[in-house]
Amino acid sequence: MVIETTGLIKTYKLFEKEPGLKGSVKSLFGRKFTYKTALSKFDLQVSEGEFVGLIGPNGAGKTTLVKMLTGIIAPTSGDLSVLGYYPNKLENAFKKQYAVVMGQKSQLFFELTAGDTFRLFKELYGIPDGEFKVNLDYFIRLFAVEELTNVQVRTLSLGERMKMELIVALLHNPKVLFLDEPTIGLDAVAQRQIRAFLKDVNETKGTTIILTSHYMEDIKKLCKRCVVVNNGEKIYDGSTDALFDKYRTHKKITLSFAEETDFSLPDSCIAVECNPVKAVFLAPVTISHEIVNSVMKQYILSDIGIEEDEIGSVVERIYSGKQVELK
Repeated sequence: MVIETTGLIKTYKLFEKEPGLKGSVKSLFGRKFTYKTALSKFDLQVSEGEFVGLIGPNGAGKTTLVKMLTGIIAPTSGDLSVLGYYPNKLENAFKKQYAVVMGQKSQLFFELTAGDTFRLFKELYGIPDGEFKVNLDYFIRLFAVEELTNVQVRTLSLGERMKMELIVALLHNPKVLFLDEPTIGLDAVAQRQIRAFLKDVNETKGTTIILTSHYMEDIKKLCKRCVVVNNGEKIYDGSTDALFDKYRTHKKITLSFAEETDFSLPDSCIAVECNPVKAVFLAPVTISHEIVNSVMKQYILSDIGIEEDEIGSVVERIYSGKQVELK
């Protein structure tokens, strides 16, 4: 196993300050604290070459887990091993084998060019000249950013900077890459480019990738396996497709009739728009095909559309549920 955790617990001690001047004075002599469990008895095993999605609502414990796996913070209790190392010891041999990219924190130096940062990281990680050139050429071609390497980082767009962040993180051929919201704030084009880049790195170089994201398209398109975290607990660990299939309860059906009709919506469906020439409604997945077949036999249609349930609605159902059990 590349990553293995058993019974991992992380508890934070939080200072509670009473409001107002009186509360500020009282807190000097009698401080009150509360304890928040960010992760509770968290078990996780990740094998070499896996691409695992980590999803959950804000405050679920995802970033805390990533910080423990990379040695930024130590667990309160439990066993933790990444590449055979205990991360919080921060051994150089361990730090040279992983990389972490956080969408809201930068490793780049804004006053330097991206190329200067690449050369700086080459020295920090002791990357041989030949390996550095091969890796840099590979990533620059993959992202098609040849003309941007000698541009000052502060002048790059958000999407361009994120591409450079990923190149910096991967220059030393890490065995594990941790990504915390890498596509946050990016437009649809940049998101697609970064997804394609990460998929290529995972498949071509065999890099193990742990991805946290609120963009479910990232998870759906990249991760065959996902782990759902809520209130510090793991509520699901398994196939991404199986999870979303379970929670996709409806399909959106759009019917455009060739002429005015007396079409009435089945009782089990939810109306979105209904008039004599057009009907838009949500139908249960289990009977959606039966409904469509029945309509096509009774009416003349000028157009028909069938869409999957909106991914945002699916995610809300996942987060609001308790332990997820798939048959």
